Amino acid sequence: MKIKLIPIYFLLGILFLNGSCQNNSATPQSVGISEDSLNIATQRLHKYVDEGKLPGTYVKIIKDGKVVYDDKYGFIDIDEKKPIEENSLYRIFSMTKPITAVAIMSLYDQGKLDLDDEVSQYIPEFSDTPVYKEVAGVHSFEPQKNPLTIRHLLTHTSGIPYGWETSYTDSIYNARQHMRRDWSIEEMTKDIATIPLKFQPGTKYNYGLGIDVAGYIVELVSGKKLNNYFKTVIFDPLKMNDTRFYVPKGKREQLSELYTMDENGELIVVSDPNIEKNFAAPAPPKLLLGGAGLISTLNDYETFCRMLLNKGELNGKRILSEKAAEIIMTNQYPEEMKTNAQMGHGLSGMVNLETGEYNWGGAAATSFWINPTDNLIVICYTQLFSSPTSYASEFKTTVDQALLDRTGE
Repeated sequence: MKIKLIPIYFLLGILFLNGSCQNNSATPQSVGISEDSLNIATQRLHKYVDEGKLPGTYVKIIKDGKVVYDDKYGFIDIDEKKPIEENSLYRIFSMTKPITAVAIMSLYDQGKLDLDDEVSQYIPEFSDTPVYKEVAGVHSFEPQKNPLTIRHLLTHTSGIPYGWETSYTDSIYNARQHMRRDWSIEEMTKDIATIPLKFQPGTKYNYGLGIDVAGYIVELVSGKKLNNYFKTVIFDPLKMNDTRFYVPKGKREQLSELYTMDENGELIVVSDPNIEKNFAAPAPPKLLLGGAGLISTLNDYETFCRMLLNKGELNGKRILSEKAAEIIMTNQYPEEMKTNAQMGHGLSGMVNLETGEYNWGGAAATSFWINPTDNLIVICYTQLFSSPTSYASEFKTTVDQALLDRTGE
């Protein structure tokens, strides 16, 4: 299904100030960003939509606390030709993970847990969870040498995968399909504890369900369901009024359709009952996934990013201590765990070791970057599932070049 929209490149100067009635808006040039570079970035962004590779894009840049770029292009529903609006709702999938990290660190601030606490202290079933080890081609197991900790869960070094790779442990996860079953996070977590860890905790990186286990620890320590803890401790104070684990009936029209590419490279709506049940339900689902479950608007997530960039506080509401916010956005890997010379891992997000930039993304091609060095936030939203796209990384690369332009580098 191809989308044809009239190019509006000549309106870019207006797009940069979209929402110019807001007091926190500014021109890119006024904060040292090259408008020429942003013009090029916008043309490339819109081309994805014009060529039918994305249903629509919603992108914001916040520099020095000012919105300097606010661009909506395309649709949240192609067939109905519903345009993207400020209140459009998106499945943010794994961009839920940093929110769970904030929930954990709020409990850290309250003195109720520590990152190096053993997971078995809260979930006793993990005290007996073995670690897989292959010996001479034969499956075998060994005890945990370094006990599994909350820090391991939040840095994907727990040995708890999703089941997407080829290994003995992955095959078990793939067979059990944890995110597709009608059960609670407690039931899911206790089942995970029966499966051997893929490797010794803290020794390797493997993307997986560890942060969902951390979400269950939030429930155990706080005494509240994860959705209620998020609401009272994070969403209500920050006025993130459109972020939750479900879509209220009165807001259904705001929800973007979820698209993928068919075998002919055409955009089609994803037809998966599990997506509807766990990621777009009309009421809180039974399975509250702290690693993937939230629906949000771009503006709500902007608020969340501003809070982290502002060291845990926003508009007089302190969500985290400065120390806790710093821990989230700084490298938590030991020296031997660097993924490469430049990248490390904070809590629930990658960290650029040179710039301190913290970033993550979601399965429907949503992404964000928080750069404390440049006092910069970039957020890119669309809804393209299970189909690779480089629209966000390309846009961010051009933004970085626009910042370099101002120094003549």
